Amino acid sequence: MAQTPRIVAELGRPETPDETAARKAESSRVHRASQNTRNLVAALLVTLVVVAVIIFGVPRGTPPAAEPIDVARIAAQVERSEGHAVVAPETPESWLVNRAGIDGDDSVRTWTIVYAPSDENERGFLRVAQGFAADESWPARVLSGAGVQGTETIGGVLWDRYDVDPARAANVSVALSTTAGADTILIYGQAGDAKLDEVAASVAAQVLEIREESE
Repeated sequence: MAQTPRIVAELGRPETPDETAARKAESSRVHRASQNTRNLVAALLVTLVVVAVIIFGVPRGTPPAAEPIDVARIAAQVERSEGHAVVAPETPESWLVNRAGIDGDDSVRTWTIVYAPSDENERGFLRVAQGFAADESWPARVLSGAGVQGTETIGGVLWDRYDVDPARAANVSVALSTTAGADTILIYGQAGDAKLDEVAASVAAQVLEIREESE
């Protein structure tokens, strides 16, 4: 028995073969679109799960603290390589060493130690620079033209204290200098006078020793 063509309510008559083909094609398209959407959502969920596993499943702890810089050891290496005695002051209390090494420009090579507060909330720095055979104008050049305000004896050593303008000298606010043989020791930075004097006192004995060896 032949199948009676399905009457479509919207048409009020049986579908033509073209209409039937079009309806089936549209139904297939809608089904495929629905499948694609479900697949996309499933892939997105899988991606989110993988990301969550990476974020929460991988152990993360704090990175290990950097090894403290051994100024005395580096100073000994510099003395051997440069054939030149250098100072190695003690690190001020509650401060740490940021860097220690040889700096230099076309005129003056320097053995430089940079200190900073160990508390991240505290600002400031101090730099101990030993200018090898530095000329008399070297401290003024480093300090952007700052002049000597007066002299002061610290640790048995006579130091020049500078009147430094932080606006001109890259935030440097305090400075002391003295000679050690043919070299000049310049201690400068952004700190209180008490901390500056503490560093000067810690290096004074070595300054006197270099002076004696150079006589």
